[in-house]
Amino acid sequence: MKKIKKKCLAVFLTLLLMETAVQAEGAPDDLYAQSAVLMDADTGRILFEKNGENEMPMASTTKIMTLLVTLLNADLEEEVAVSAYAASMPDVQLNIREGERYRLRDLCYSLMLESHNDSAVAIAEHVGGSVEGFAAMMNRKARELGCYHTYFITPNGLDAQDENGTHSTTAADLAQIMRRCMQEEEFLSITREPSWTFSDLDGTRTFTVNNKNAFLNMMEGALTGKTGFTNGAGYCYVGALERGKKRLIAVVLACGWPNHKTWKWSDTTKLMNYGLENFHKQTVGEDALALEPVRIENGQAEYVHLSVPVESRELLMKEDDVFQMDVLAPDTLPAPVEAGELVGTVVYYLNGEVMDLFPVCIQEDSPAIDYDWCLMQVLDRWIPGAQELISR
Repeated sequence: MKKIKKKCLAVFLTLLLMETAVQAEGAPDDLYAQSAVLMDADTGRILFEKNGENEMPMASTTKIMTLLVTLLNADLEEEVAVSAYAASMPDVQLNIREGERYRLRDLCYSLMLESHNDSAVAIAEHVGGSVEGFAAMMNRKARELGCYHTYFITPNGLDAQDENGTHSTTAADLAQIMRRCMQEEEFLSITREPSWTFSDLDGTRTFTVNNKNAFLNMMEGALTGKTGFTNGAGYCYVGALERGKKRLIAVVLACGWPNHKTWKWSDTTKLMNYGLENFHKQTVGEDALALEPVRIENGQAEYVHLSVPVESRELLMKEDDVFQMDVLAPDTLPAPVEAGELVGTVVYYLNGEVMDLFPVCIQEDSPAIDYDWCLMQVLDRWIPGAQELISR
């Protein structure tokens, strides 16, 4: 079937900044981080990046995936037994001991609030059967999310390497993982808790863990986040913020080494403010498409109608962003055609890059003209209602 590109609609929108927004001088160009990303959490669009596709170690920011995989595959009321290997993890530790039993929920708070490496391994062994089994679950989830430049070896983010690669991700991938984490209310609840007190299941030891994510108190609307540091990764952070209709994710990797612990907060604040000050919500693609019927060659129906489930989108856009919507559809089609048959595409572009696709489908059947159909047309001309009588 020969398809002819038909540009039915090309709408270019030049948008104004909100009157209340403060115009920024431009994208941040003086970040400490070696790699950084700012993402629109609603659409996954990257609003700013600095080496956002570079594969780098990410330290304990790994633990956002550890918690996500746990939430999707286990009941937080389950009992976790501590192995000797889990108890042997280096700092930062909860200092759990071999043979102790804990509620999985409590270890998740330990994991996220104070970033305990021993709790991470205990969780991984419980949920995945082993650290290796759990890492495989983490990597499967990463692929499902389209994170093809991420490789997990450990559940706690300690620097590691094996025959398949190095424990690493990219700022863009880590932002995408956080975007998925934000869909889990339990994830948000755990990571926003100021402190959590719990005991082992035998009631012999009691712990209080306090939230070390200082960014939660730095900016209005801070939602969640996770810090990280290893000698290989440097200081890292992934965090999310919601203010008004804007939901932003910021990632900074290799954001200094000791004694520059505060650089990650400076960079994260700068990225978030860039998003808040330079982008506004704009609805695009809301124009209804009135597609012309398509002529059917040698068809029992001369024309058929087309349908397209076009959806409008709310995007964070800058003043100079340009949106375009094109329809790629045929002028004619050869019979036979069937309702639901895919015959074209509606394409959304932003600044010349494809951002979404929608199928164009036929709404009704049109079988090919054949002898029986021709006969019935002749009979109907001479004997009105002949088709109805014969069909009985």
